[in-house]
Amino acid sequence: MKKTLKFLGLGLLTILLLLFVFYLVKNEKLPEAKSNEMADKVAMAMLASLNKAAWDSTEIVSWTFRGNHNYVWNKNTHSVTATWGSNEVIFNTQTSIGTVKDGELLVTGEAAQKLIKKAQDNFNNDSFWLCAPYKVFDPGTERSIVTTKDGRTGLMITYSSGGTTPGDSYVWILDENNQPTSVKMWVSILPIGGMEFTWENYQVLNSGALIAKDHQLYGRLNIEINNIGN
Repeated sequence: MKKTLKFLGLGLLTILLLLFVFYLVKNEKLPEAKSNEMADKVAMAMLASLNKAAWDSTEIVSWTFRGNHNYVWNKNTHSVTATWGSNEVIFNTQTSIGTVKDGELLVTGEAAQKLIKKAQDNFNNDSFWLCAPYKVFDPGTERSIVTTKDGRTGLMITYSSGGTTPGDSYVWILDENNQPTSVKMWVSILPIGGMEFTWENYQVLNSGALIAKDHQLYGRLNIEINNIGN
């Protein structure tokens, strides 16, 4: 028994040590902001590469997030239909008012409100992976040019106000056509600063807007968007 506990203790210590080393290697400080004037020009060029005008004219977009969260979003009416498991929640993103079904049964009262909140929280996260590049001029955002730890130039977007986590920053890495290829994150919900997710495998919507379907982290974890339609 003592040998087993000693073995488990050494195993846990090894894991903690590896996590600590991983943190030291991967964790990056937030880059220092530079030219804001140039940042706005770069941001506009990035939006042009993704056909922002087409995104703005896209009325309805649907997608599946990582295989289990399904959405139909009417951007004009701010209405979202979110389904997962046996739940179907229809809510307004501006008023948070909605209706809830569990299968064929209507859910009301406190249980409905909890599911509406869950659906909206999921939507806020899952829609980031769908359309984050289109939000670089949203109210409360600040733009700047930065140099990353490995010497790349990036467009940093900092959310100075609004949302659930003001102060979060995202650095977009662009290719020669100003199209995003990855984003580095300094956000409160992630334990490591500068985690980098790819922005790749673009799909062109019927409207002409571009959406990246794959977002890989270290080549192992993929935040996948499927069934994109409009």
